Amino acid sequence: MTPISIHLKGKVVLLTGAAGYLGSAMAHGFAQAGGMVYLNGRNQSSLHKLCDEIEASGGQASVLSFDVTDSVAVSEALQHIEKKHGRLDVLVNNAYYGKGGTLEVSTNEDFTQSYHIAVTAAAGLIRAALPLLRRSVDHSTAGASVINVSSMYGLVSPDLSVYETAQAANPPFYGAAKAALLQLTRYTACELAKDKIRVNALCPGPFPAPAVERDNPAFVDKLAQKVPLGRIGVASEIAGPAVFLASDAASYVTGATLPVDGGWTAW
Repeated sequence: MTPISIHLKGKVVLLTGAAGYLGSAMAHGFAQAGGMVYLNGRNQSSLHKLCDEIEASGGQASVLSFDVTDSVAVSEALQHIEKKHGRLDVLVNNAYYGKGGTLEVSTNEDFTQSYHIAVTAAAGLIRAALPLLRRSVDHSTAGASVINVSSMYGLVSPDLSVYETAQAANPPFYGAAKAALLQLTRYTACELAKDKIRVNALCPGPFPAPAVERDNPAFVDKLAQKVPLGRIGVASEIAGPAVFLASDAASYVTGATLPVDGGWTAW
């Protein structure tokens, strides 16, 4: 029997949206599992702080600044990875457009921007990275892994009663874009399977940031009451599923949608 290998030793990882609450947790997880993690995001100071934290704990990381919606910048970033490593083993699309709202208070621009970042940019990055991802098979018989970070709200709609105002609600343009990302995952998984490129989606559930827990405990309690496990998630709990999908242990997993939501979408 082939030994189970849930690690990323020697693997090259590119993570977009790395500066956020869940993004930084995944970055730490990838590095702890042995990966060389390229950190991309909008908040440069947060990225450099994250990079320092990873290196201080013995991991490998580097900040790679580029706009995921800019095809020229994407190409230049991938050229940098190619010069350093010659391949890309793991690509994680975690960038998104974030603000609250309902259909009534949202705008067409909100829908356009959300789709552009969550779907169009993800598709463009996968397309541009294909030559490097295809070379991963020379490093591992399991091939490359693409992880698209969707949301439980790509699967179900939110209960608006848990939000105090319309502006604070999880918006329809977010859920619509995240649902589209799931279909992109299925399409690309089928298309790229011949190249040994696995494509899967993570659907995080209720993971409010520490500031939300501190400033609005009543809201957090409402969220927790809707979870079968009876609590909200902590950021580190997204890292394990992400590392699994990125690793050779998931060599027969592609086109899958993995909710990490405490059972929220199982109701």
